[in-house]
Parts: sequence; structure tokens; C-alpha cells
Amino acid sequence: MTEGLNPETLEEPFSLPPNLARLMRPELPSLTNEIIAQIRRSIPEYARPIEGPYGQTLRLGVERALSAFVDQISGATGDLERRDELCRRLGQFEAQEGRSLDSLQAAYRIGAQVAWRRVMKIGSRYNVSAAIISKLADRLFNYIDELSSLSLEGYLEAKARPAGALEERRRRLLRLILARPAVPEPAIAELAHFAEWPVPEKVTMVAMPSGAQPVRTILDEDILYDQTADEPHLLVPGPLDESRRAMLDAALPQTRLAVGLTVDLAQAADSLRWARQALDLAVRGVIDEGRITYCHDHLLTLWLLADPALVDQLARRRLGAMQALTVNQRERLTETLRTWLATRGTAAQIAEQLHIHPQTVRYRIRKLEQILGDQLNDPDARFAVEVVLRSLWLRERTGRDHRGMCDR
Repeated sequence: MTEGLNPETLEEPFSLPPNLARLMRPELPSLTNEIIAQIRRSIPEYARPIEGPYGQTLRLGVERALSAFVDQISGATGDLERRDELCRRLGQFEAQEGRSLDSLQAAYRIGAQVAWRRVMKIGSRYNVSAAIISKLADRLFNYIDELSSLSLEGYLEAKARPAGALEERRRRLLRLILARPAVPEPAIAELAHFAEWPVPEKVTMVAMPSGAQPVRTILDEDILYDQTADEPHLLVPGPLDESRRAMLDAALPQTRLAVGLTVDLAQAADSLRWARQALDLAVRGVIDEGRITYCHDHLLTLWLLADPALVDQLARRRLGAMQALTVNQRERLTETLRTWLATRGTAAQIAEQLHIHPQTVRYRIRKLEQILGDQLNDPDARFAVEVVLRSLWLRERTGRDHRGMCDR
């Protein structure tokens, strides 16, 4: 018998030894895949692409259910609230799709059967006593009944509502929150009451590309979203913590997203505006951060590129004197000027960065002083020149803006 798995030490009602969880936890990834494969083979409604909404929902549901079960055996509470909410959402989804609970209940039974076969293998491999295996079987099938009951709750709750009414109220609420000019707080509070949505102090907006479709059953219950808009988006109450990020990863797999700043509810439209700008910059290649872009990591870039037309006007006023130069001359001088303003380095340091001779740097600086006059000696004018150069450099990173700065 495995050390520490002595049936004489078992006490009801939580009689399984916690160190049994150590034997089970390494099995979870492969067990998840086995359960999903069996469900998809056995139930036509779930035999859909695993990358799609059904597949993502199925995987997340199995992962959370198995993880929570092993957590209970180990004595930890785990994230039961999220597990319970997902089970209820699964039931709600079946009702919204106009189906009975038969398929979902069958999926639970299949999951229990596959898990039980794995338990028997573990017991045999580690010489776990028959008494412990029997106790574990009781716990497993009681656990599956608990999950089924939660899904039934969600199913009956969805059936009791007019079809789509709550979802439509929440979509209207989101539009009201984002409306400009701002809608009075009492109006938002009234609609939030009918939409069964607790009004938060802080929110975070997330921008999605056109056509993005989040998996509804995976989204947390308090998420507001509008995928029918030309530019889909969703509202997350509070900051985007780790659990919220995991939720977004599962609900919108392989979808490029941009996360706005966490702001007061009244500033939600600003958060969405910044998120949309960040998403556009990410798509164009100005920001290269992977699938999810966070505005808080790119505030300066967002500010510098917020009004390209105004930057063009500023460039004409601050750098217009360079228009008489050839394109190659302008490019060499502006590269030197940008490096000098960014580093405030010596001629030797700048030369090393640009891979040219220090004497060439000195010549270019003298030429810039002749062309730009006192601008490089005036702090305000020098700052304006640096803003222009930085903005134009960011814009040119897309490879789409090859015009000389003075031709704008």
C-alpha cells in the first residue's frame, strides 16, 4: 500500500487522504484530453472543431472540474466560485440554444466514466487500497452529481427568462455607458438594475477586431460585451487581473486584443478609445507585443500618435527649414538629431551608435544648428522638435510612411 494511504486513518465525511492528490494531479492534462476525445466521439453536439466556441468551452469546463476535484482531495478549496459559475453557464447555454440538458448530462457521465477508469489505473499502479478506491469512487460520482445540479440551476434560470432579454438589456447598458455626451449616472444605475449588473467603480475596456466572437459560456457573468458592433468590444469590471486574463485567453483564443486602461466607469469611453488605438497600432506593426496589447505599456506611443495631422503641422513649423535639402540629406541629419536629442551623448558616443566617424557627427550637428537656428538652445523648442522626431519615427516603423518630414 502506498505510504500514507492507510484506510484506518480515514474519517467521514472528507475521508480521502490529501496526499492522494499528488498521485492524481500529474494525470490531469492527459485525462482532460481523453475525456474531451470521448465526449466528442459520443455526442454529436460536441463533435465540432476543438478551436471553436464549443471546443474551447468543453476544454475549459473539463479542466476546471478536474482541477477543483483534485483540490478538494488535497484539502484546498480551489476556485469553486468560477467552477460553479461555469457549470451554470453551461446549463444556460443549452437553454439559449433551444436544447434539452440530455447532451450535457451525458457529457458529465462520460467524464465520470473516463475519470473512473484512470483512477483504477492509478490505484493499481501505486497499490492504493480497495477501501480508499471505494471512497474515491463515492466522492467522484457525488461530485459529478454536484456539477450536474449546478448546470440544471443555470438551465432553469435561463428558461425562466424571456429569450435574449437580459443579454439585450446588457448590450444597451454598455452602449449607454459609452455614450458621448455622458449619460447621467441615475439612468445608468436604473438600466443596470434591470440588467442585473452590479455597477462597479472601475472598469477596463477591451477592443477586439471586427468579426471577433467571444465564447459566451467562458466569459465571466459580469462581463458586458457587444460583438454586434462594427468594432467589437467588452467591458471588464475592475482591473484585468490574472484570472480575468486567463478568462480572456480562453474566451477569445487566437484573437488579437488590446486592453485599455482601468478607469472610473464614467471614463469607459476613453479606455475604449485608447484600446482601439492600440489595437490599430498593433495591427499596423507600430506596437509589437504579441496577441494581447496592454495600453499601460505604451502610453507615450499612444500620446505621440494620437493626432497625426497635428504632428504634421508641428513638423512643418519646427523642421520646415530642412525642406531645401535632398531626401538623403534630411534622412541623415534627422537620424543624427534624433539620436543626439534622445541620448545627449558626445560626438564619439553618437558616432558609435550610428556607425559613422565622430567628425561626421560634429559636422552634422553644426549643419543642424545652422538650419534650425536657436531652436536647439531653447528648451521648449527643443522639446517640440524631439516630439516631432519621435512621432514621425514611430509612424515610419510601419513601412507605410516614406515621405520626407517636410513634405507633409
